[in-house]
Formats: sequence, C-alpha cells, structure tokens
Amino acid sequence: MSVRALFALVLFLSSTASLASDWARFRGPNGSGISLDENAFPVTWTPTEKIKWKTELPGPGSSSPIVVGDRLYVTCYSGYAVSPGEMGSMKDLKRHMVCLDRVTGKVIWTQAVEAAQPEDEFEGIGVTQHGYASHTPVSDGKNVYAFFGKSGAYAFDRDGKQLWHAETGKGSDPRGWGSASSPILFKNLVIVTATSEASALIALDKESGKVVWRQQADGFENTWGTPVLAEVNADRTDLVLGVPYEIWGFDPQNGKIRWFSEAMQTDTYCSSVVNQGDMIFGIEGRGGGSIAIRAGGQDDVQKTNVVWTGRDTSRIGTPVVYQDRIYFFSGRVVNCIDAKSGKSIYQQRLTGGSAPAAATAPRPEGPGGPRGGRGAGGGMGGQDYASPIIAGGNLYYVTRNGDLFVIKTGPEFQQLAVNRVTADAEDFSGTPAASEGQLFIRSNRFIYCVADSATAK
Repeated sequence: MSVRALFALVLFLSSTASLASDWARFRGPNGSGISLDENAFPVTWTPTEKIKWKTELPGPGSSSPIVVGDRLYVTCYSGYAVSPGEMGSMKDLKRHMVCLDRVTGKVIWTQAVEAAQPEDEFEGIGVTQHGYASHTPVSDGKNVYAFFGKSGAYAFDRDGKQLWHAETGKGSDPRGWGSASSPILFKNLVIVTATSEASALIALDKESGKVVWRQQADGFENTWGTPVLAEVNADRTDLVLGVPYEIWGFDPQNGKIRWFSEAMQTDTYCSSVVNQGDMIFGIEGRGGGSIAIRAGGQDDVQKTNVVWTGRDTSRIGTPVVYQDRIYFFSGRVVNCIDAKSGKSIYQQRLTGGSAPAAATAPRPEGPGGPRGGRGAGGGMGGQDYASPIIAGGNLYYVTRNGDLFVIKTGPEFQQLAVNRVTADAEDFSGTPAASEGQLFIRSNRFIYCVADSATAK
C-alpha cells in the first residue's frame, strides 16, 4: 500500500470513528435514537455509583444534550417561570446555549440570548409542560446551531462566538402550546421547523444564516415533531415530517413537496417520524395510530407506498427502530412491534421505580385555581416527554420523574434494570444522549454523565 493510500485510509477510519461517536442532533444520527458505538454502556447505576460528573445548568429546559467530539451542548432558559414561586417577569426571559467539557462536565462557555417579546404566556397545558427551551441544538462538528422559537435561529462557533442570527417568525400555534421542534442539517442548510412561529419549514444557509428556501402551509399547524432525512437512492433524499392527518415528503434542497399520504387520524402531531433505509415509521396518539410508508414517489402515494397501518398509539415520545423491531412507550408500558408487518411482538408494563414526583413548575393562577402545571391533575400533567434510545444493544427510557429503565432488545421482553441519577425531585423531559460508553442525561436542574469507568471514554 502506498503512503498516500495509507494516509487516506487513516483519515477515513478516524472520520468514521468520529461520526460514530458524535450524537450531534436530536436523538443522534439522523434522529434514529441509536448509538453507532461498539462500547459497552452502563446497565445499572445509583445516585452515588457510576455518576462520572454532574453540572448545574443556568436554568431549566426540556431540550436534549448533543455530543460533538470532546464537548457537549445543551440549551436552557432563565429569568421567567423557572421554578415554583419564582414566576418573575417575561421581559427577563433569556435562552442559553451552554458548552461543557464532556470529560469533566466543566462549563466552557455560555451564551445568553434575549427573548423576543412577547413570548407565549406560561399558562394552559402546553408551555407549562416544557418551558422555553425545548429545541435540541444541532452541530456539523465545527459550529453549533440553535432554534429559540420566536427569538429565531442562531449559529455559534466552537468558542461561543455568535456567527449569525436569523428571524424565523413570531407567531403562535392555535392552541398556545409553544414551540418544540429541533433544527437539522442537510449539506449547507440549517432546516428549521418553524411550524408554531410561521407555519413553515425554513432552510438557512449555514455560513450566513440567509434564507435559502421557505415552504409555508396551513397544514403545518399543530406540528411539533422534528424531520428526518430518508435516502431513497444515491441521487435522492427526502425530508420527511409528520403533520396532522398526513405524512409529507419534501425535496430538502428547495423545500418543494414531493409526496404526501393520509396517515393517522390525529389533529396534532407531537412526536417525530423515524427512518430506516427508505422506510418511514410514525406512531401518534390523540385518536391517532401507526403507519409504515416507503419514501419516494410523487404526489399522493397512499395507495402505492403505504406498507401497513395500525392502531398503536403513543403521544410525545418518538419510537425507535432497531433490527426490524419498533419500540415505543405509552405511559409505563413498553411496546414492541414488527417493523415489516406492524404486528405486535409484545406489550409489557415496566416494573419498579420510585419515585419522587417530577418537580413542579410554577403555575399561574386562573379561574378555579392553578392551570396546567407539571404534575397537575388533568391536561398533560404527568406525561413522559423523553424518547427511548438504544445504546450498546439495550433500550434506555427515562420517565419524567427520573426513573431510567434499561430493557434488553429482542423478541422477548426482559427488563434489566431501573436506575436513578438523583434521589431529588427533578423533571427529566429531555432525551438522553449516548456516546463512547457514556450516557448524558439532563433534568431541569443538572446534566449528568453516567459511565462504567472501565469502558467509557
């Protein structure tokens, strides 16, 4: 082998290892929720064992951490509605991008962004459940990109310098539930799902923040999921998003819709679709169901591309597809169905767990008393928000009160453990990140690193 060929091989292997280790967007590689690392991940831990570090954050949030090389990025908010009894003033609301050292948990830098005013009121059954930092950032390995709802999209470099800011709309969804979708990357584009703010998908140039394309439609209303990219063939990739009653596929280079299909009968779409190969899977609640649809095609593909439909229901969390099985959670019930047929493989209730109740957010007073706070009766109080992930071949799922269940993947149900990182009452609404044998778990107060010292980075 020549020196040049050997050098190229080394570069390829090192870049492949880096891609495998990074968890650079919501739910990791292409939103799959699956770690590509071969490391063993911890199965059991306690608040005093295998917690490599924990770091207090500037404020709460329900976004997920991302991992890029030796750094973590996570968003949160401060100044308004941060804890019971500390409602504060909306004019003091700020969003924060926080960068941490993945080895030590030390905060490297924090950038604060003033919130565009007025924001959605902290009331009802929406914003009170997830707050003002629900969007997970995304990184290309060089820079990190954040979406802060009405405050727009931001780009920061590795040292925390703000590179650009782009306006993405200042509207509100009809229900007043707030904003939650996360940005993704495609080639030179940052694609923002500004469904609450502008009923639009907006693609921004990574280098300048300028709008490259904008696709607006009334059908985007009441959509809170994050798109995925489905590779149809070497020449075609579809940008796919679940919306009320339908699944839509777009050309990610220009935003034009390529195909659509009737799907589950739900007037809101809160979770994200998932992708395996050229297949798209969606599971929703609120009168919804489940669907498997092949990406590709043109215009209405319901009769040509829908592989199966079902009556499975979930609500906020996104399913995960692994080894031709789909795993999803409804309450504390884990469901496993066959990805090829949609048929049920098992349905089992999780056992064990404690739990201190999830930390309550401040609840503004209204007629008849408090309305829609976390842990409040009725509404969405008590629903789990995090999505399951797979790391080291096991399924990980964190409930809102901080119980983290570990389940062996396969055709038979086997619960391996239920763990906690703290005995305190904290709200765990973010989806964990997994990289090189480490799990990164965020609550409304801290971010935790869990690892087996013998196998983790």
